[in-house]
Amino acid sequence: MHSKLNYVKGAFFTVISMLLFSACHPDTSSNLANGDDNGGYASDASRIEWANNDIISIADAAGFTYNGAYMRTTYDGVCARVATDTTYANHTLTIYFGNTDCVCLDGKKRRGTIIVTYNGLYSDSGQLHTISFDHYFINDNQITGTIKTSRVDTTITGNWYYNVYVNDSMNISQDPQNSQIVGWSGTLVRKWVTGYASGTRADDVFSISGFATLTRPNGHIFNFAIATPLQAALGCDYLRSGVVNVNGYTGSHRLDYGSGGCDAGATVYIGVNGYPVTMIP
Repeated sequence: MHSKLNYVKGAFFTVISMLLFSACHPDTSSNLANGDDNGGYASDASRIEWANNDIISIADAAGFTYNGAYMRTTYDGVCARVATDTTYANHTLTIYFGNTDCVCLDGKKRRGTIIVTYNGLYSDSGQLHTISFDHYFINDNQITGTIKTSRVDTTITGNWYYNVYVNDSMNISQDPQNSQIVGWSGTLVRKWVTGYASGTRADDVFSISGFATLTRPNGHIFNFAIATPLQAALGCDYLRSGVVNVNGYTGSHRLDYGSGGCDAGATVYIGVNGYPVTMIP
């Protein structure tokens, strides 16, 4: 698998003003709001799924280069120190961004630590990597929980894919006294579509399929069944495409992230009617 050595991409979304929306009597002249339950889950799922792909990519860029007995002092130029500990059967890869914000090459602020545990060589096919966090923040949004990945090789170079078992959360509030937690758990398949041979993470694109459960900051739960694979590009702040069947607090809906362009638009279909959602990075 080709190592990724260049800059870290990361992006998150801010919450826009809350507007009231009635599922029983929708106003077809207005967009759905990111703050309500009908529109808000689109942004919540996009921001945390994008972040998870970025975190896995950061871990791989460090792990494939520095696995085994190798140790380096920097990653991404100035922002992080990378170290490995292979003394014990359970190996540890640590990516440490420091206690204060460092502006990485992608312009995003990061602090805290990403920790990866595994056995054998990092690059072994079928190797289970468990990713956890120690006060890890990106743009003041904290990530907690775990992401577990297992890489599966194919007979075609570049068609690697990952089984991903995710149970993590993101605090999207900038107010330390008022947490707003987005939870994301499920079993997904992550295919590396393009960018594996370029030598930079900036053009990496991943295809995501499977099932997940989203818990919004208000505690309402939505089940996601990905009907058309989601496309997450590290060079874009939004999920670029994909269709999800959503079932939860406000009933059964269909969520469409578009046809592949890097834009802030998505559409929620309630019955036969489609309502635009505009997300903010």
